[in-house]
Amino acid sequence: MLKVVVVEDNASIREGLKILIDGTEGYSCVSVFSDSETMLKNIARINPDVLLMDLGLPGMGGIEGIKKVKSLLPDLTILVLTVYEENDLVFEAICAGASGYLVKKTPPSKLLEAIKEAYEGGSPMSSHIARKVIDFFSQRDGFLQTKKTVSPPKNDYTLTPREKEILSGLVEGHNFKSIADSLFISIETVRYHFRNIYKKLHVHSQSEAVAKAIKEGII
Repeated sequence: MLKVVVVEDNASIREGLKILIDGTEGYSCVSVFSDSETMLKNIARINPDVLLMDLGLPGMGGIEGIKKVKSLLPDLTILVLTVYEENDLVFEAICAGASGYLVKKTPPSKLLEAIKEAYEGGSPMSSHIARKVIDFFSQRDGFLQTKKTVSPPKNDYTLTPREKEILSGLVEGHNFKSIADSLFISIETVRYHFRNIYKKLHVHSQSEAVAKAIKEGII
């Protein structure tokens, strides 16, 4: 059962999403919120699998909410809910730790597929946004390297052979389920390894991990 939390200030959209998710086998909308502040007070207790996050929220904006919830639950899968795709806010949200985004007019079946895809390690987003994110992290990492007086040797992250296999799969565009199937392990085992990969690479998102792997020739 996939546990989903929705943060959306529009009451009709919020309730519509809850009805859709609760009415689908294998999914459960465990809570809904209209603002980031209330969500942040309760999210650790709820501990959902996926968070659907609107960006245009009253009070604390969605991007700041994503940053804060990622500090509380680093492994939480976050999908942005947006009216407009491929804009700068969506890009910022993904850089902040969201796995992908959904346009609010997305058909119900596609929306549910995207939630499952994100939970299984995919990143529902346009190729334009994906390329922009990869370029951003690659350029940022390059800038940070030039600012350091002593650069660490490349590949000095002590990744295990299994962790390198999993990271390689992600770089090639596979989601967690595909990686798990190819290595004959469970999705939860892939997630366990990826938590270690995040810690060793000092990154907080899939896009950042992929960018670092490409930039530094880790795999």
